[in-house]
Amino acid sequence: MSLLDEIKAKAAKLKKTIVLCEGEDKRVVEAAAQITKEGIAKIVLIGNEAECKKVAPDVDLTGITLVDPLTSDKTTAYADMLYEARKAKGMTEEQARAQAKDRTMFGALMLKAGDVDGYVSGACHSTANTLRPGLQVVKTAPGIKTVSSCFLMIAPEKHEYNPDGVAVFADCAINIEPTAEQLADIAVSSAKTAKAIAGIEPRVAMLSFSTKGSGNDDKFTQTVPKVQRATALAKEMAPDLALDGEFQFDAAVAPEVGQLKAPGSKVAGNANVFVFPNINAGNIGYKIAQRFGGYMAIGPVCQGFAKPLNDLSRGCSVEDIVATVAVTALQAE
Repeated sequence: MSLLDEIKAKAAKLKKTIVLCEGEDKRVVEAAAQITKEGIAKIVLIGNEAECKKVAPDVDLTGITLVDPLTSDKTTAYADMLYEARKAKGMTEEQARAQAKDRTMFGALMLKAGDVDGYVSGACHSTANTLRPGLQVVKTAPGIKTVSSCFLMIAPEKHEYNPDGVAVFADCAINIEPTAEQLADIAVSSAKTAKAIAGIEPRVAMLSFSTKGSGNDDKFTQTVPKVQRATALAKEMAPDLALDGEFQFDAAVAPEVGQLKAPGSKVAGNANVFVFPNINAGNIGYKIAQRFGGYMAIGPVCQGFAKPLNDLSRGCSVEDIVATVAVTALQAE
């Protein structure tokens, strides 16, 4: 059984309820039907029956709960909740009533209210439009100030440098040039994702072009001191977590290099969670693994929210949506 099949099977046992916010998109409607048929999760689809049937006339909507913010009896209560969350930022009650009818905001308010266990959107909305409602009303998990993302990287076959068959790469999609404090948050969140979703015991490497002070860019971009500080902060946040750095990638994955460059480290040469110093390195890194290494990339998986909330690519397939819903269900466990 592949890791993705394992994720789906685990999700099915949890029987979580996930809201899909884009009933106007054919792929989302088809995914909702497939998820329901396979029993991966219970689906609330934001849309109305006529609209869903128009975009996907051959799809069986049996078992899917359809909710329209324009007619729902929950919209007023959600608007009140939104107003309370945003009035300090200047939102008026009238603005809250209008915004509560927006489908992505309505989905986030459902999640905030506990009426669903997780939220998935983004098939036809930008990342900003998808994540903004989460940041405004769901907010971040206790002790975490940074919303970030990671990819689950599934190996085409077992490899001496990846005996788990899966690795976690972060942050490859959201934080462009994270601070040391943000990198520490990303590291702790990624370790939780590795354990909850990938089912591996996390060993976190804080990546750099330097290993334990071998390189220095103090006069230029100062990424090495940033990663060193992030490593120290992450260790303070999660003292029991196997985490170390700063490491070059070979020192993080190859035992012979790790022992040479960082003797005594429990992570060097043995890492399975990789925190990149910025989005340039992370995005390039995961795509190299995909194209040259044949890895399958699941994600981006959002992390750091108080409740599970995930963003789809606008180029996503039905299978991508199904996989994202399964991952979201596991995050809700």
